[in-house]
Amino acid sequence: MDNLGFGKLLLVEDDERLAALIAHFLEQHGYEVRTVHRGDLAVAAFLEFKPKVVVLDLMLPGQSGLHVCREIRSVSDTPIVILTAKEDDLDHILGLESGADDYVIKPIKPPVLLARLRALQRRQVPDSNVVSFLEFGQLSVDRSCREVRLAGEVIEMTTMEFELLWLLASAAGKVLSRDDILNRMRGIAFDGLNRSVDVYISKLRNKLKDNPREPMCIKTVWGKGYLFNPFAWEL
Repeated sequence: MDNLGFGKLLLVEDDERLAALIAHFLEQHGYEVRTVHRGDLAVAAFLEFKPKVVVLDLMLPGQSGLHVCREIRSVSDTPIVILTAKEDDLDHILGLESGADDYVIKPIKPPVLLARLRALQRRQVPDSNVVSFLEFGQLSVDRSCREVRLAGEVIEMTTMEFELLWLLASAAGKVLSRDDILNRMRGIAFDGLNRSVDVYISKLRNKLKDNPREPMCIKTVWGKGYLFNPFAWEL
């Protein structure tokens, strides 16, 4: 058994042959997998099974994967990896905007999916040998309990939102390019088309009450990337 397994995993995939292949592979690497083949059964299965991670197809009978993703995200911050047969960047953006943490494009290679799941797990477990608490005026980010507070109010965030904020805050005052961010967040190079970083930056600004028209907290440095302003939170 693989000791890096997430534990319980809910797989929502209508292709029964593919679902069986993925489930068998992940079970060999330490996961307890429950499979659902319809979107309209997914949320009930999630609430009953209480998985540690969800692998979710977008094209499902009964209810779309995007709808399922939003439903799960409304009640839980459990990591969600979406599966999509579409290489259209817009499809990926819609998934991320619905609350997904990552995506894998079909045809799926189980080792690639496993690598993505392991990456999500590593981001959820803080390293006890490094700094785990950052504070900037009214904003505090605590990695040990994965809590963000703004002016004393707890700000709910998904796994990827939290990790992006932590990455930016850890490099406060420095510009990080999209390439830097994607390499550190997912270990893959920015392809020049992927707008997932921009999507998450927009979501962070919204949650942290940063003006999207004239952002002062997470600044866009045109042609270079993004900069976390360590002084903006003292206002």
